[in-house]
Amino acid sequence: MKKYIPPKVWKWDAPNGGKFEKINRPTAGALEEKELPIGKHPLQLYSLATPNGIKVTVLLEELLALGHEGAEYDAYLVRINEAEQFSSGFVSINPNSKIPALLDTSTNPPTRVFESGAILIYLAEKFNAFIPQDSSERAECFSWLMWQMGATPFLGGGFGHFYAYSPDRLEYPINRYAMEVKRQLDVLDQNLASRQFLCGHQFNIADMATYPWYGGLVLHNIYGAAEFLDVESYTHVVRWAKEIEERPAVIRGRRVNRSWGPEELRLRERHDASDFDH
Repeated sequence: MKKYIPPKVWKWDAPNGGKFEKINRPTAGALEEKELPIGKHPLQLYSLATPNGIKVTVLLEELLALGHEGAEYDAYLVRINEAEQFSSGFVSINPNSKIPALLDTSTNPPTRVFESGAILIYLAEKFNAFIPQDSSERAECFSWLMWQMGATPFLGGGFGHFYAYSPDRLEYPINRYAMEVKRQLDVLDQNLASRQFLCGHQFNIADMATYPWYGGLVLHNIYGAAEFLDVESYTHVVRWAKEIEERPAVIRGRRVNRSWGPEELRLRERHDASDFDH
């Protein structure tokens, strides 16, 4: 294999051949003028049922299950493979052009929130739910939430990219990121050996943030790497993920903005609770 020698100044001059080459670019900002739709509910969500998108719809469904009527929301599908996240309307809410993005129309002026972890904190604090009030417990929750936000890029953008999406399977990056992902799974497994949920016996936003990624890894074979990573050996992570996945609100939240897979698991857009019945 020819050794790659980096140029003195890097320039983007050709697509890289990877799965997401059509939407990856070294620049930010809108590519087209297009406004976002606005529904009737206080919260407007623009998303896709990727792990980061699922975090937010799970929290919204959990809040509604608790009776928080102000958590009613319209969820609009953003097809990232068609670069809809680069519309002017979307960029006005999230200048980083990543899903999910939230607009809270119950405030004056409306409040935009982007980055999935920030959305979880915003909603949990707004409704005073799924976030600890005790300062020590709150610190534990935030610590695990920040752990997920910092760790997952090594899982998805690192391991997932080189194992499943890269045009070439290269030994060094796959081994490097596989080692890191297994270390992360071990961190979770050791913590969950003595705890029902990440922070103890209370289900909170730290679990909602972490479950879609690592639950997806151990239960749903994302990246097709379950055997390669021996995910079944992380028994406490598997137990935790299964328990979360049985929650009715989680079942609903996983369906929202999903446009692939079995028909009974899809709900491209959500504008009313009755949409789940169709």
